[in-house]
Amino acid sequence: MLEQASRFEAGVWDIKYGPGWSGGRVMKKYLAELIGTFALVLFGCGSAAIAGAHIGFHGIAIAFGLAVTVMVYSIGAISGCHINPAITVSMLVARKINGKDAVGYIIAQCIGAIIAAAVLFIIASGKAGYDIGVNGLGQNGYGVHSPDGYSLLACFVADVVLTFLFLFVIFGSTHINAPKGFAGLAIGLSLAVIHLVGIPITGTSVNPARSLGPAVFVGGDALSQLWLFILAPLIGGILAAIVWQGLFDKNKQV
Repeated sequence: MLEQASRFEAGVWDIKYGPGWSGGRVMKKYLAELIGTFALVLFGCGSAAIAGAHIGFHGIAIAFGLAVTVMVYSIGAISGCHINPAITVSMLVARKINGKDAVGYIIAQCIGAIIAAAVLFIIASGKAGYDIGVNGLGQNGYGVHSPDGYSLLACFVADVVLTFLFLFVIFGSTHINAPKGFAGLAIGLSLAVIHLVGIPITGTSVNPARSLGPAVFVGGDALSQLWLFILAPLIGGILAAIVWQGLFDKNKQV
């Protein structure tokens, strides 16, 4: 366990594997990403769709943060716990993951998110009076579908900036020179803070897979607006990789 924790803190987010990694072990990484993303969407979006009226924005933000924290410590030593295509693309740009694994990760993340949304829909539908068109599944939106009515531009800028800051925390807290043992806490707390700010704006995405899952089942405008919650997080993640690598990473981990 200590060895696994050491590997994680020393930069398991880098995910550079040598010839000793068998095909079965590679599939375990992808399965870990699928399960991790499933948990994030089920707990995070579930807190909004099922418990939102009871716990409010603050509770939803904490749920997302805690979901990421527990997954970091659960699957971090297996896959690095990206559970977010924006993180995977950012790590690809930073040359901390190869292209083949990046594609496998993103596919697994999207599948996990869709399965979680399906399970969440089944559970939510068990309550009398539930209407997915009215109650939703914690999907994201802009304009008339923004929780507080924010414009397309405001929502786009918010998701780019919030994703940038999220990835900046990830790069910093998992760097080889960072204090050991605290990366999961830093990452989870940062996501909770991001949700505190972002929920009134878009419902908070910063994760294309998290947005994809609910949108597939809600359909309509949730699907037509999905492009923003794919593009904006990817831009934010790429910018974070460029800035971190160019200005802050004095000890390159390639």
